[in-house]
Amino acid sequence: MQRFLLILTVLSLLGSSPLLAAPSSTDTVRLTLPEAEQRFTQNNLNLLAQRYNVSAAEAQILQAKLWDNPTIAIEQNTYNPQTHRVLDVTKTGNSIVQVQQLFAIAGRRKAATGVAQQNALAEQFNFEDLLRTLRYQLRSTYYDLYYKQQSVGVYDKEVASFQRTVNLYQGQYNKGNIALKEVIRLKAFLFQLRNERQALLNDIASEQADLRILMRDSSGTYYVVTADEQRLRGLSLAGRSEEQLIDSAQVNRADLMARQATVQQQTLNLRYQRALATPDLAVGYVYDRAGNYIQNYNAVTLGIAVPLFNRNQGNIRTAQSQIEVSKAQLSQQQLVVQNDVQEAWRQARQTDQLFQSADRETGDFDRLMKGIDESYAKRNLTIVEFLDFYESYKNNLVQLNNLRASRVRAFEQLNYAVGRPVFNAK
Repeated sequence: MQRFLLILTVLSLLGSSPLLAAPSSTDTVRLTLPEAEQRFTQNNLNLLAQRYNVSAAEAQILQAKLWDNPTIAIEQNTYNPQTHRVLDVTKTGNSIVQVQQLFAIAGRRKAATGVAQQNALAEQFNFEDLLRTLRYQLRSTYYDLYYKQQSVGVYDKEVASFQRTVNLYQGQYNKGNIALKEVIRLKAFLFQLRNERQALLNDIASEQADLRILMRDSSGTYYVVTADEQRLRGLSLAGRSEEQLIDSAQVNRADLMARQATVQQQTLNLRYQRALATPDLAVGYVYDRAGNYIQNYNAVTLGIAVPLFNRNQGNIRTAQSQIEVSKAQLSQQQLVVQNDVQEAWRQARQTDQLFQSADRETGDFDRLMKGIDESYAKRNLTIVEFLDFYESYKNNLVQLNNLRASRVRAFEQLNYAVGRPVFNAK
């Protein structure tokens, strides 16, 4: 009896402790998915960093178009033995001025510009692929958070209802109308509900942090996310075949387009390396005031390197090999895209079929639980049957929310695999 009283005392303290809940309304903000996406695209630090990479690659296009700078050289005699002057810049001394300009005669600058343009295009596709990945993380986190908050609502409702039951039967025990073990069983079940609820709140806190990071929010705000349940239920694979989605992904996936841009970049790089094998033409002008066979000598110079030993053979062979490497990587990425869509399609179909076959209405359960409470109060049910009904009721709603979250996540995974929002519930 003393052991039962000790357990009862502990459970009474636990049962009377306040619920660990979400933050108060003063630091709670309602958030819609369009609002979250807008803040994400404007503020996410990873996107901002990749935008700078795109800008840097575009600046290289400008750099590739620039002409080589002209070279100017001045030669001045240091000492004139006839006049005994140092650095004689008068008419009796000698000064030589040379100006030289390089001209690419094999389209080197045009080829370099093409390489830079394809590199900038690849960086742009890398940005779009990063945006695709982070947006998938945002939307998946958002919907996971939404359904977990719905499950917390289930626990809140059940804990509050069960707390009233515990209080009622505690009073009956105090009057000597029921056994102590029955009150202990009730309080133990209430304690279990509170623990499960707190574990769910811990998961929510983690996803709240992920959501704030994606939106670059350092305020610590607790977001209550919202969704249109009717539109979420309306998500369907009808009218979309697996083959259509694979074809769409081959056109829309930014990572695949980045590989294609890399193949084109390596092809242009081969052209550029071949252009480098042709030496540039150096055109110059020389003025010699007193050091040549006549005074005030003027001449035009032409110069070109003789490609006798170095014809850029190594770089050309490297560029040819890089083309084959990029083509192999492109083929590999095409296979990855196809398998991504196939796997996402299967998961979405299986999850949707399970969801469609499940009982999505909770009204019958709510009415049933009212009857269960009344039956237990009239002693028509044992405590084991009563707790079993409560456990089944709670598990059904929580698992149903988990199924809903898995289904929406599967559709988001399919959108991610295709590379565009084919299925949208906003």
